[in-house]
Amino acid sequence: MNDQGASTGREGRVRVVGTAHVSSESVREVEDTIEDERPDVVAVELDEGRYRQLQGETPDDIEPGDLLRGNTVFQFLAYWMLSYVQSRLGEKFDVTPGADMMAAVDSAEELGIDVALVDRDIQTTIQRFWARLGPIEKARLVGGLVFGVTDARGIGLALGVAAGVIAGPLLGLFGPSLGLTLPILTRITGGVLLAIAVGLVVHTLADVVLGPDEALIAGGAVGVAAGLLGGVGLGLADGVVASLGPFVARVVGSLALGLAGGVSVGLVAGWLADRAGYGAAEADELDDFDVAELTDADVVSVMMEEFRTFSPAGARALIDERDAYIAHELVRLREAGRDVVAVVGAGHREGIEGYLDAPETLPPWESLVGTDSGGGVPWLKAVGVLVSVGFVAFFVLLAMAGVRDGFLLRLFAAWFVVNGVFAAGLARLAGARWSSTLVGGLVAWMTSVNPLLAPGWFTGYVELRHNPVNVADIGTLNELLSDEEKPIRQLVGEMFEVPLFKLIMVVAMTNVGSMIASLLFAVYVLPLFATEIGGIEGVSRLMVEGARNSAELLWRTVT
Repeated sequence: MNDQGASTGREGRVRVVGTAHVSSESVREVEDTIEDERPDVVAVELDEGRYRQLQGETPDDIEPGDLLRGNTVFQFLAYWMLSYVQSRLGEKFDVTPGADMMAAVDSAEELGIDVALVDRDIQTTIQRFWARLGPIEKARLVGGLVFGVTDARGIGLALGVAAGVIAGPLLGLFGPSLGLTLPILTRITGGVLLAIAVGLVVHTLADVVLGPDEALIAGGAVGVAAGLLGGVGLGLADGVVASLGPFVARVVGSLALGLAGGVSVGLVAGWLADRAGYGAAEADELDDFDVAELTDADVVSVMMEEFRTFSPAGARALIDERDAYIAHELVRLREAGRDVVAVVGAGHREGIEGYLDAPETLPPWESLVGTDSGGGVPWLKAVGVLVSVGFVAFFVLLAMAGVRDGFLLRLFAAWFVVNGVFAAGLARLAGARWSSTLVGGLVAWMTSVNPLLAPGWFTGYVELRHNPVNVADIGTLNELLSDEEKPIRQLVGEMFEVPLFKLIMVVAMTNVGSMIASLLFAVYVLPLFATEIGGIEGVSRLMVEGARNSAELLWRTVT
């Protein structure tokens, strides 16, 4: 790119060409306009990174330290979502996304015309966009991407499992008041054990004569039937469960009941949503798109205009701020006396031209650059501080009440082990290296105490040191998602071979494991330890006593 800042002593002029990033008509319009106008500068809606990517250069790897900023993975999810929609449209209309911008660059270079990259850095834009989305808006954005991998039934199943994991411990905590006595939980636990044993045997035998999917279905169906009839109905495994102790019956029984209810509700809800066509809207919208209409609105801007209805702040970061940023650059070129043809997405044209007509309305440059905290009350930080203080206070108050050090050490060891096993186990299940798995397991206890930290960040940090990822992985994922005929099982397997997707899943699964462990510890393990000091009532009494002793010690110290 050449220097466009030198002044010519006169004020130049700017012509804005609005294009659709996936329209072949736009490519021809750009080439014809530059040929006719012969400006001093061709300005394009690109930043340095996207320009190099369109030129075929390899994008920069993600620095390992960037992962510890916390939102890097989620910002890549947002970027992936935008890229996926644009690539789908480009595939439908047989035009490479960004072809209009590269046509402008190529035409300018052929005619010896300077080229200016006038868009804000994409990472800054995505960071500011993500920071301004609310929790529900973020879930809707990521959910839109998930529908590219599976359908409403698959999502219903996943949400059902998540709900079951939460419901199970709650049933274990409040079950007795709901009539879930130990004998009932013993029957359910026996059914689970019998279902697993029979299912494994049937799957092993069926795998000899059936395919992998059919053997899995056969093993699952026969196992569930055996568990319900033989275990829950006839109590054939009650003796085995009794030998394991009431704690096992309480944990396994309540978790199984919660998962059964969650999965059942999730499957029914997913089936109803699938019948209603939820999740198929994107494909229908692409089929109904008229390529002629694309010249009236930039693809990304069209999608984000819909986001204005539920996230005006997010739309401002992705559209309005970029209008102002690009207009600042074009005003600078115009004041330097350069005649400019600016090639931008049509969705930006109106906003940019408004600023060019009235440059005094431009927001300050400083307000358009740098990171954004998103504003509002930092509820997450407040909750994180309260959880951390509560965890420390729990141990301090018990110690001040005279509880034996050995008891506190065993309680802390249980916290450490439970968090480590679940975080490391799910990280490994997602494909993490053994070194990454070990790191995630070792820090899980600490990150559970402070929700502002997450074991997945540390697991991901180690993963990145051995397996770098870059923006090009998003293109690979988009190609995989475009194959609508490929079975989901095979699709997911191939997606796990893409470094970026594997990183996202390792980070997410490590964090999920730690959250599940914290919930299970509070509901199952802590009450078990509490029986040594008088149960829950005894713990409460000791904490009050510890608070009283702490206050007396503080008073004596002050006076």
